[in-house]
Amino acid sequence: MPRVLAEVVAKHLVAAGQLVDTDPEQALAHARYARTRAARVGAVREAAGLAAYHAGEWAEALSELRAARRMTGGPGHVAVMADCERALGRPERALELLRGPEAAELPHAELVELRIVAAGARRDMGQLDAAVVALQGPDLDPAKPAPWSARLFYAYADNLAAVGRTDEAIRWFLHAAEADQDEETDAAERAHELSDPERARALAELAAEEEAAENDAAAGAEDGAVDADRTEVPADSAAPADAQSVAESVADSSVEESAADAAEAEAAEPVEKAEQPEKAVAEPKAAEASVEGEPASPSAPAAPSASAGEQRRDEESGQR
Repeated sequence: MPRVLAEVVAKHLVAAGQLVDTDPEQALAHARYARTRAARVGAVREAAGLAAYHAGEWAEALSELRAARRMTGGPGHVAVMADCERALGRPERALELLRGPEAAELPHAELVELRIVAAGARRDMGQLDAAVVALQGPDLDPAKPAPWSARLFYAYADNLAAVGRTDEAIRWFLHAAEADQDEETDAAERAHELSDPERARALAELAAEEEAAENDAAAGAEDGAVDADRTEVPADSAAPADAQSVAESVADSSVEESAADAAEAEAAEPVEKAEQPEKAVAEPKAAEASVEGEPASPSAPAAPSASAGEQRRDEESGQR
């Protein structure tokens, strides 16, 4: 791989690692870009698979992690892959992965994760007692805390509560709260809910009512927005759906404009005809006014009268 390309891919992988906990969608975008640039690098496919897992893209995560395991040859993230199978509704495949030869090569921390995933798969299949048994082992000891103890204790308490062993579940939730130094779980709250079921039930009902009220308010806001859109944009004024509709609309408007222009022209013609006689009448009046006020123009000589012609003819006949 060229050095410049390797630096670009490395920057995107670093960005994906920094964002995976706070913004998994953006982290996945960085990992996908790195994969498009270096799809044959096992570390890149592994990072893309883990980013997809945190973003909830189970099928993509499973595919990328399988590819990474084929490229690198190691056991891979078996627990993560099994959890993806669970999320995809295939708990039987998850158990098959957990029983595979790769599981024996994993460190103890990942083996604990395998047990937690196996318990979840058993629970998905309705085998609640088997889920409790799957979590039991020598490391299930509050006197020997380890980095994985909080998650293991919490999962064990959760499965105890599922089978109705409430007192034991409360005790193990408290153990999980003590081991959870980083407060990554809600173990203390779960223990309090189990110890006071009436209060927990009341809180659950209150939360459900608040959620229903929020949903109703959101639905009302959406309905109001739809009504406003309908008011602002009537159906008759909606834009045509395609080019043909646009052309038809333009043609119709042109025809309407031509008809309107013709109607205006027809209405204007009688007005002009009515105005012409007024001018004809007005002109003689102006001529009469000029005759009364001023002498007529000498430019046009008066025609000889009929009596003058007869007199001239009489004179000519007398001379003869």
